[in-house]
Amino acid sequence: MKFISVVTGCYNEEDNVQELYERVRKVMSSLDNYRYEHVFIDNASKDRTVDILRQIAEHDKNVKVIINARNFGHIRSPYHALLQAKGDTVIGIAADLQDPPEMITAFIKKWEEGYKIVIGVKAKSEESPLFFAIRKLYYKIIGTLSEIDIIKNFTGFGLYDQKVIEILRQIDDPYPYFRGLICDIGYERAVILYDQPVRKRGITKNNFYTLFDLAMLGITNHSKVPLRLATMTGFAVAMLSLMVALGYFIYKLVFWDNFSVGIAPLVIGLFFFSSVQLFFIGIIGEYIGAIHTQVLKRPLVIEKERINFD
Repeated sequence: MKFISVVTGCYNEEDNVQELYERVRKVMSSLDNYRYEHVFIDNASKDRTVDILRQIAEHDKNVKVIINARNFGHIRSPYHALLQAKGDTVIGIAADLQDPPEMITAFIKKWEEGYKIVIGVKAKSEESPLFFAIRKLYYKIIGTLSEIDIIKNFTGFGLYDQKVIEILRQIDDPYPYFRGLICDIGYERAVILYDQPVRKRGITKNNFYTLFDLAMLGITNHSKVPLRLATMTGFAVAMLSLMVALGYFIYKLVFWDNFSVGIAPLVIGLFFFSSVQLFFIGIIGEYIGAIHTQVLKRPLVIEKERINFD
């Protein structure tokens, strides 16, 4: 019997983990010739999430739980759990029930057809139209800047053959941009479109900082365009400044007694060029920060406890 691993990262999801477990179990029980495990990794939740997971794991040995020593963030924690999965294939699914567990059947069917990667891509979303539009804009920007083909509206929800997981283990990235890595691996992938439902219970754990961190991670990991743009912008601004200075010089020679530069152009120019410099210093800082993270090579997470692992 083939072995399926379902992996879920969670943080303060006491309202959702029970229903998610039941829906995954229902789907897997309807599939013949498959064994499965459902690996939950808890990122040091402050509510009853861990207690609920303990109760579930006590009654169902298919459920395995990893409890982190502290909150290691929404990037590192789920990725660590994927690498711990031992199934012939691994399915990543979020705890907020916005990734429909019923799509597992379709994922496995495509996997049996020979695809090493099967991903769910949002065709529509019931979230805020403004938020969805911002996400689409981000994917468009990163797709333009990236050196690889980034999948639009792909959040990581999908199925990955154990061969793919083994490649991720070999990459050994301490702060990975998972969506980019999946595209970078290069395996042919199957895409299944779905409509993302609105979150029923609880609130999203993403905020401006976490979303900005994810956005910059995607750019710094898969594009050198911002760095080259800084070089080209610096050259263009230098040439523009030289031309303006030459123009002012000639105008002053022609109208020596009547021309006065004034303080306004100097102040405006100072603030403009300072802003350009600060912006690109920030871009360079993001790349240096990414290098710093890679050099430190800290573990993805530190585990506090494991439940039901052999």
